[in-house]
Amino acid sequence: MTLKERYAGIIGWFTENRPVAESELHFDSPFQLLIAVILSAQCTDKRVNLVTPALFKAHPTPEALASASAEDVLPYVKSVSYPNSKALHLVEMARKLLSDFGGEVPSDIDELMTLPGVGRKTANVIASIVYDKPVIAVDTHVFRVSHRLGLSKGKTPEAVERDLEKHIPVEKRAISHHWLILHGRYVCTARSPKCSECPLSGWCAYFEAGI
Repeated sequence: MTLKERYAGIIGWFTENRPVAESELHFDSPFQLLIAVILSAQCTDKRVNLVTPALFKAHPTPEALASASAEDVLPYVKSVSYPNSKALHLVEMARKLLSDFGGEVPSDIDELMTLPGVGRKTANVIASIVYDKPVIAVDTHVFRVSHRLGLSKGKTPEAVERDLEKHIPVEKRAISHHWLILHGRYVCTARSPKCSECPLSGWCAYFEAGI
């Protein structure tokens, strides 16, 4: 099977069977999504969704969050991973959002990455979901699934991102991010992938190799 055929089969199946795929994070604005994605690093969306309602209520705007201290924010995020650093990042992010961007979440990837707590993956998520940019954020799920399916052999998230964006049509990139994440979260799981019930096994390099 050629790489082109593998991509075509996988994208075709998702297009037909998963026409709607969205982030499982709960948010009502770009600012809320930015907070949620920062908190989601090495943490489940389910856990983030449990803590953000109270956090959003207490600090509903960049101005409110910027005027807080990390100690003020910590009680709201103490149950997520790395709570101390994330609390500090959120406050510093809000302050820079105000000082550099007038309180508006920027659409440019490089500008987003100047915000504390925002790496390339987070920037791509924001750019894709909020601004419909044709980019693919590569988190641990996307990285793992891309390797197992045989979509990329890239050794870094950035290399996998380049491979995916090279082969996935522009109009499919935003939703492909969600397809791969959700597939990794519920089917192609890290420790015990559910290969026997996976609808993509006919195009999967991992399954083909009989691993």
